[in-house]
Amino acid sequence: MDPAPPPSAPRRPPRRRSVKPTNYDESRLDALLHDQLGGPVPSRKRNKTLEERQRETETEAMIALSLGFPIDALLDSELAAGVAAPFAAEQNDYIVVRNHILARWRANVRSFLSKSQIRETVSSDYDHLISRAYDFLSERGYINFGVSPAIQAQFQEENDKGSVVVVGAGLAGLAAARQLLGFGFKVLVLEGRDRPGGRVYTMKMGKRGNFAAVDLGGSVITGIHANPLGVLARQLGVPLHKIRDRCPLFRPDGRDVDDKLDLEVDFVFNKLLDKATQLREVLGEFADGISLGSAIERLRKLYGMARSGEERELLDWHLANLEYANAGCLTELSLAYWDQDDPYEMGGDHCFLAGGNWRLINALCEDVPILYGKTVTRIEYGEGGVVVVAAGGQVFQADMVLCTVPLGVLKSGNIKFHPELPSRKLEAIKRLGFGLLNKVAMVFPYVFWSEELDTFGCLNRDRCKRGEFFLFYSYHTVSGGPVLIALVAGEAALSFESTDPVILLHRVLEILRGIYGPRGVQVPDPIQTVCTRWGSDPLCRGSYSHIRVGSSGSDYDILAENVGGRLFFAGEATTREYPATMHGAFLSGLREASCILHASRSITNGNADPKKCLQKNLRFCNDILLDLFKEPDLAFGNFSFVFDTITMEDPKAMGLMRVTFGTSKNEACRSYISEEESEEQRQLTDSQFQALHLYAILSREQAHHIQLLF
Repeated sequence: MDPAPPPSAPRRPPRRRSVKPTNYDESRLDALLHDQLGGPVPSRKRNKTLEERQRETETEAMIALSLGFPIDALLDSELAAGVAAPFAAEQNDYIVVRNHILARWRANVRSFLSKSQIRETVSSDYDHLISRAYDFLSERGYINFGVSPAIQAQFQEENDKGSVVVVGAGLAGLAAARQLLGFGFKVLVLEGRDRPGGRVYTMKMGKRGNFAAVDLGGSVITGIHANPLGVLARQLGVPLHKIRDRCPLFRPDGRDVDDKLDLEVDFVFNKLLDKATQLREVLGEFADGISLGSAIERLRKLYGMARSGEERELLDWHLANLEYANAGCLTELSLAYWDQDDPYEMGGDHCFLAGGNWRLINALCEDVPILYGKTVTRIEYGEGGVVVVAAGGQVFQADMVLCTVPLGVLKSGNIKFHPELPSRKLEAIKRLGFGLLNKVAMVFPYVFWSEELDTFGCLNRDRCKRGEFFLFYSYHTVSGGPVLIALVAGEAALSFESTDPVILLHRVLEILRGIYGPRGVQVPDPIQTVCTRWGSDPLCRGSYSHIRVGSSGSDYDILAENVGGRLFFAGEATTREYPATMHGAFLSGLREASCILHASRSITNGNADPKKCLQKNLRFCNDILLDLFKEPDLAFGNFSFVFDTITMEDPKAMGLMRVTFGTSKNEACRSYISEEESEEQRQLTDSQFQALHLYAILSREQAHHIQLLF
């Protein structure tokens, strides 16, 4: 049971142009960052001109932007965490520090980045911001995550944070489990299969002693820039192969598709999508009940597009590719929201991992306690903790549980929750779509197709079967053998599940021989073939999620919500930004590990002495205010003022005033306490000599009126 999805495709079909064969070397990013940041230990303190610092800051901002951080604003989660005071000047300083930390770690993801290393390159004036930014990024999985030994060496030895049962050993479950172990939790992963990975499954195929690694599930790393799976590959030193853009298409009789016609229909396809976008904008909320498929068909007829048989077959190929990208029939996809995740797509090349994605799964499993063959049937949760029941009656108890099963399993109702899930979550589970993509994987005696190709496609005369073997992926560059995989999407993927594999193989070979036979190429019988059946698999019930008619991106958010701070959910169907992707599943696991950490703290604080919790919160607030007034913008007598630097000249600009009563003996005494003395002594001194401060909000004009009285 696992949320890591089968292969994902771009929302737009690949542009089929000739490119030179190339292997994508992810380590090039290491060198690029090394050059841009000035070496392994870039210094902000020494020997840098203003221009150099500005250029460095801009570079770091672009790296942060690629990771999903705004250039000139805080994330909502950062605002909620209170990482900086609500003043533009402090928030700007925080953003610069945050971006620097992100860039430092991304420059060498094989290392563990510590606070002390950051302090070597950032002025001590920003020490409080370093701590806040570092803690935020660490706890939420933006830095120091993955499978590097240097990171694992930092795992806490004492597991005193609490206990968590993780249901599912796929990318989401494994990512969360490793993070939680690093945070200091006791973790146990329950997996229904006899292997990890779930829908990421690399199978050994071929002859003994000469096996090929074939990904029957998730295979494509969709966009390498900022992709956490690319980080794992760099940590493991595994090369990535860029999927080359050239994708020739062949007609049903094996003839080449005319290049001119190809370009014309490609333009028509994208024009139809543009028109569909305009249509939903005009319809507004009325678009919620319309499918993308029906809209495209009506627009095609309205504008008289793709009227000839050849044009229609070619357009159907593009539509099949669109169904592949969404693991669903176009008649089910929501016109209003089907592409709501497009703004978040990872940039850069789409890649295959050399040797198969099992290498990532295998590394993530290291030192993670996993019990296989444990199909969970019931989850009970409440204030006292959770009880997880596996088939056969075996019971596991913990403080919290993370459920990472695929959406198809949640839809099936095979896991009973007690108490029942909230109605809003049940309704979201029902509304969201969970589609199907299948494969026929074939190992041949030799590569009979062009070794310069990673993909090629074939058109179909039957519209209902347009997704049957419409696209072929060649894995000979990364699998260790002559491997071809034929994809089956849309309606064809549904009928595929109930068709005899012998018949399916005969159809595939008929297509291949129809393409290559007239070119004088003999297509041999395959050594071994495998047909997937993801829809019939009780531990997934499909391939990956999409937004069905009547659903929206907010349903992903609802699925991600925890219940009572005890029951948590992760997986590709819980991420609004990255659904239907392997990296989305992985990122959701990091997200929920952070949520569990904060929920654990809330539970601990809830059981703690309220007086001590209040004192702790007051001390935290006091530290922020002390930092804020360390260098006031205006000070006289017992008064000091801090204003927003951006609106500094505006007399109506609001600021914060502090009035100090009595001499600050606290600060005087603190000057005699060396850094080597204990924190206990420092706290004792603070409590004995704390000066009294009162705070108020007023305008700069009012502050000057007060100054005139002195």
